[in-house]
Amino acid sequence: MYFNLKVTICVGFIISIFIHVHVAFSTRTSKKLPNIIIIVADDLGWNDISFHGSLQIPTPNIDALATNGIILNNYYVSPICTPSRGALMSGLYPIHTGLQHDVIYAGEPWGLPLELPILPTHLKKLGYSTQTVGKWHLGFFKKEYTPTYRGFDSHFGYWSGHEDYYDHTAVEGNDWGLDLRHNLSLVTDALGKYATELFTDHAVEIIQKHNKSRPLFLYLAHLAVHSANPYNPLEAPSKYIKRFPHIEDKNRRIFAGMVSALDDSVGRVIDSLRHQGMLQNSIIVFTTDNGGPAAGFNQNAASNWPLRGVKFTLWEGGIRGAAFIWSPLLRKKGIVSTQMMHICDWLPTLYYAAGGNPADLGPVDGYNMWKVLSNNSPSPRKEILHNIDPVFDVGALRVEDYKIIYGTGNSQDEWDGWYGPSGREPHSLISTKRYFKETLKKEKVLFDKSKMCKSKFHSPAEVICGPKPANASQNCQLHKAPCLFNIAEDPCEYRNLANQKPQVMKRLLQRLAEYKATAVPPRNKPKDPRSFPLFHGYSWTNWMDDKIA
Repeated sequence: MYFNLKVTICVGFIISIFIHVHVAFSTRTSKKLPNIIIIVADDLGWNDISFHGSLQIPTPNIDALATNGIILNNYYVSPICTPSRGALMSGLYPIHTGLQHDVIYAGEPWGLPLELPILPTHLKKLGYSTQTVGKWHLGFFKKEYTPTYRGFDSHFGYWSGHEDYYDHTAVEGNDWGLDLRHNLSLVTDALGKYATELFTDHAVEIIQKHNKSRPLFLYLAHLAVHSANPYNPLEAPSKYIKRFPHIEDKNRRIFAGMVSALDDSVGRVIDSLRHQGMLQNSIIVFTTDNGGPAAGFNQNAASNWPLRGVKFTLWEGGIRGAAFIWSPLLRKKGIVSTQMMHICDWLPTLYYAAGGNPADLGPVDGYNMWKVLSNNSPSPRKEILHNIDPVFDVGALRVEDYKIIYGTGNSQDEWDGWYGPSGREPHSLISTKRYFKETLKKEKVLFDKSKMCKSKFHSPAEVICGPKPANASQNCQLHKAPCLFNIAEDPCEYRNLANQKPQVMKRLLQRLAEYKATAVPPRNKPKDPRSFPLFHGYSWTNWMDDKIA
């Protein structure tokens, strides 16, 4: 049975995208195992995509999938890159992998523990072709820590935490070197090719060449929209930047171009799956790895509005992730999920969807959420450990509706504000109409100008917080004591309830103590001088396998 999947998203007018898909109600009844595509956006803020209500940066391809899949509105990630990616791959909280403190910087000899089997390894045992494109950031000092030794059949991308979008070099402190690989081999012929388009080209090529007798697992981990090197942190082709003449702030305008390139990438991947006849039996997960670096944090211009805080902090703006899942295999679609979910849940969820038994994964912190999401039933999750970092002495835990947060060592007391732009100003609506009229009419996204929205745009996935109390910035002082918030009622963390709810505080502090007792030590190691690109032809490499080591 076939049907037209028609997407109608009101952002000043109606966008319609038609995708022909085959309906299957469960992977358990499908003859073939589903293709699994995970797209990770790097540092994408809550408010940087239009399905959360902002009109400033339209993301029609992302919105088309999100609004016809399941938007995950109560979904959490880690506040920085390495811990999130480790949780996604292992199904474990960072305190159980040793990734709970900071990230892996280029030149540091550590990584995701080798004794942990990870997502591609598990899927490979089920018969999957496992391919990855883009960012790794889980260790590369020895080849055994790199993607093709961790279960992936191939990798095209970079090993460190960031790189320049055009020259594909990574700067870490005073060290600079090329960081672009095809498996273990350096790629030296990509100079001038924009990373988002380069990685998309490679992902599309993988799809086009895929042997459909096997299911495909494609992990596309974009550089976008992470800052590049300090000498030119925000980069996008002029054709994308020109889409946003209404954005006065130069950095935000370039950032919008970066987001728009990412959105086009999603469209190209979906179109390729459709052309290859693979879309009808695919599961597509889209997620950020952490909250956005807003207000100049990391030389970036993201927005988490109206959520509090930025990347690297344990405020909602740093950990509440923009994400969705789309698949014809889901029973219920076109909904906004409020089920509590964490990024470590993807391992058991996707393993189950691929026909595996989650019990075979061994002890993990993640929950199998497939039936929960597919049937829109209550989540088995009652709590999420956001992190416990013994070095910075910071942490946060959510139990049901309540969240406790403590510590200032990672500057979360310095970045505890509410950072815009909101993208909901009247001029944004006018600019969005112009954007679609002048630009998207040339794309595959169709719209009907006669069906203008007469009311102010409101997304069902938008977080509404109401007016900010006058004392919102003062009632929680983390340098003095932990704070308590009812996230269900107060998602913007305006009202510290620590004094009003002493019993809740006591209960959450006890639960934090129980988690601390299960934590392994952080695995961080200082930078090894032998790693310096100067010694390796000005490239970042698996230096402990090099003769110089």
